[in-house]
Amino acid sequence: MRSRLLAVLATLTLVLAGGLHQATGATALAPPDIPLANVKAHLTQFQSIANSNGGNRAHGRPGYLASANYVKGRLDAAGFTTTLQSFTYNGATGYNVLADWPGGDPNDILMVGAHLDSVTAGPGINDNGSGSAAILETALEVSRQALQPTKHLRFAWWGAEELGLRGSQYYVTNLAATERAKIKAYLNFDMVGSPNAGYFVYDGDNSDGVGSGPGPAGSAALERTLQDYFTSVGVQTRGTDFDGRSDYGPFIARGIAAGGTFTGAEGIKSSAQAQLWGGTAGQAFDVCYHRACDTTSNINDTALNRHADAVAYAVWTIATAVPPVVVWEDTFETDKGWTRLTGSATTGLWERGDPEATTSSGAKQLGTTVSGVNDLVTGRLAGAAAGDHDIDGGTTAIQSPAVTLPSGTVKLSFAWYLAHGSNASSADYLRVRVVGTTTGTVFEQLGAATNRNGAWTTSTVDISAFAGQSVRIVVEAADAATASLVEAGVDDVKIIR
Repeated sequence: MRSRLLAVLATLTLVLAGGLHQATGATALAPPDIPLANVKAHLTQFQSIANSNGGNRAHGRPGYLASANYVKGRLDAAGFTTTLQSFTYNGATGYNVLADWPGGDPNDILMVGAHLDSVTAGPGINDNGSGSAAILETALEVSRQALQPTKHLRFAWWGAEELGLRGSQYYVTNLAATERAKIKAYLNFDMVGSPNAGYFVYDGDNSDGVGSGPGPAGSAALERTLQDYFTSVGVQTRGTDFDGRSDYGPFIARGIAAGGTFTGAEGIKSSAQAQLWGGTAGQAFDVCYHRACDTTSNINDTALNRHADAVAYAVWTIATAVPPVVVWEDTFETDKGWTRLTGSATTGLWERGDPEATTSSGAKQLGTTVSGVNDLVTGRLAGAAAGDHDIDGGTTAIQSPAVTLPSGTVKLSFAWYLAHGSNASSADYLRVRVVGTTTGTVFEQLGAATNRNGAWTTSTVDISAFAGQSVRIVVEAADAATASLVEAGVDDVKIIR
């Protein structure tokens, strides 16, 4: 329990971009331990429903509607405001179960979802009774504790996921744009009890460099929150790509931050993964994936227990945290007085402006910003070739106007990217320093002799050591070795307490 509490406090230092705020120095309520027996009791109900309705809980079949009514009934009794949202696909009626917990900021919504349907071949107890049961029991615990979150909580059980994310797509598409904008984050839990379990967390920051790239701004912080829980219980996680296979897809397509966990489907567990997590190498994470044998016997209790607790950890940590106070910020849409410092670089000098995109074996200078039109960028023009306006000849630096920091805990948050070709080296870098009565480097990303494409990432660093001082934020970048292709950008700088 002590390690869990320490992890909570660590997580509260994060800030999610795009309006999803977590506490910095404020205290959130300690997350509960979700009883495994309660989660498994829901799985028993789903199994019983399937047994009584042709062996499945698939879209358009009576077993699905019975599952939806079971979930809705439990939530109604617990004090949620619930909706059975209907839609039509393949000539059959499907349903999403939506449950809102009273209170919280209606303009700052945290959604937690899982698909409720099975395939026609079987009862779908791991896929995805497990995720459905885990978030249902978390919602019921919200009621038992009479939780008063600072964010508005909305839980969702999606229909017809197995036929192409039909329920979640219908929900997101049919929301008015103003209502979609209120959803600041979506957490997805799909297959969290696989018998040969892995421990995967959606790769919000694209640190794995695999597949589809990072999620929308804020996804990286959701990933870190879930990683913090698993770290607190001594479990190492690995990233899994936003490959579009589950119900986060319609959310990230609309720019909504997303995260979640996964224990594996038909993929084969490697020897390295078996050494890391136990289980059987050379065997699928779930040998009963989309088969009739996906019953209550097809569940890894340890994995299910941990992932249910991870759901609760994320909900309590994010939803009950007190929003931070912004001391100073710059989105670079207006000139707030950043000044370029003398450096040795001959091109690619830092400037505020509307950046033009460049590519060379992938994106190098991003033509899109985190917010608005402008950012800080190393030579905003594209030129005839990708290397025309990149950093050449050494270092370039730019500094903010003076900012007086308050006392106490103070954080610096900013979006950034460093991109380079395979001819870069560790002598190349992006660096952020705080210069006041004392001076220190608070962030550094080094280059390497590999291709690195540009992708916006949000970082938050503790600058409490400078509290009470009048400081300037200095952003530096360098092509300091051989002449290599190096580009960098910074956006949405915030000082918060």
